[in-house]
Amino acid sequence: MSTISERKDAHLALAAKPDMQYGHSSGFDDVQFLHNSLPELNLKDIDCSTTFLNKKLSAPLMISGMTGGTEKGAALNHNLAVAAEQAGIALGLGSQRPMLKDAKTLAHYAVRELCPSIPLIGNIGAVNLREYPLEKIEWLVSSIEADALAIHLNPLQEAVQPEGDTDFSGVFHAIGKVCEKLPVPVIVKETGAGLNAPAAQSLFDAGVKFVECSGSGGTSWSKIEYARGGEKKGGAANARLPPSGFEEWGYPTIPSLCECVSIGPTICSGGVRSGMDAAKGLALGATLCGAAQPFFVSPDPAKLAAEWREQIRTAMFLTGSKDLEQFSRAPVFITGRSAELMRLRGLDPSFYAMSAPLESPSNGNERSHYL
Repeated sequence: MSTISERKDAHLALAAKPDMQYGHSSGFDDVQFLHNSLPELNLKDIDCSTTFLNKKLSAPLMISGMTGGTEKGAALNHNLAVAAEQAGIALGLGSQRPMLKDAKTLAHYAVRELCPSIPLIGNIGAVNLREYPLEKIEWLVSSIEADALAIHLNPLQEAVQPEGDTDFSGVFHAIGKVCEKLPVPVIVKETGAGLNAPAAQSLFDAGVKFVECSGSGGTSWSKIEYARGGEKKGGAANARLPPSGFEEWGYPTIPSLCECVSIGPTICSGGVRSGMDAAKGLALGATLCGAAQPFFVSPDPAKLAAEWREQIRTAMFLTGSKDLEQFSRAPVFITGRSAELMRLRGLDPSFYAMSAPLESPSNGNERSHYL
């Protein structure tokens, strides 16, 4: 087995362990809905369906990509593809870098026949964009019939991985080139350490259609890399001893999400562990909510997605929201550490505590996310 395959299988095994989660919260427990005692709605009529990448979803949910490129990863991808199709939610694949090293691994990602009607999203690391010509990147998308390409940013993971690629110079330019030439939309996602508003603004300016905030509080890839250990220390010319102390590094999901949605279309991920978490992300303005670990470890991921969908629908009902547009304007309270971090970043948590107007006030006194 190649080194990269061994690494991917180790990622899968470790990601399933509870102690590979962040010790600090994503911030979902800091978010509370304002209960509506008079919703004037019939719960059975609540519609949480949406359209994403020109395809209908039963709920604004996505199984986020985790890994791939090995036999175990292939089995996981196939299982999740069947589940996503059954549940009517989007599916993101793990990094397709193994395909660039060995074209035979295409079979590990070729799941379109199993999920013909849902959005399928390819995946490649931002640092890998400089290594390969655009034609190769286009092949990653076309060969699996993907509806979009996710480019992942993982500087934290690379920094604590003994064999990690820590040269992120020129990444922004490479992303812009892909956005310019690729025939499908580009999504740029963090991998669990969170995006902020300046980064999101730069990415949208470069042509990115969606960002995925992927804040800290869920799976800690730095913990996984520390636990994996990488190549034996000193045993390989390119191996290095990574610095310790970055197990809890990252920007939590709730403040990260609130920064990003103030800039453009944002997918919420990072510690989403229930339909209630997803509902909170949607009420704060997320386009979709994604999760990897809960679906990865679930014995029945399609059933889990259905349970999450019903939690979202019920939260919509209890806030008097007949559809997702109204739900994105529902009052929510943000308190605790999330509110404190938001204020320190200049965001006003009280913005979300009042019902947002359906139209901007004519007097120009439009509320702002920022203090």
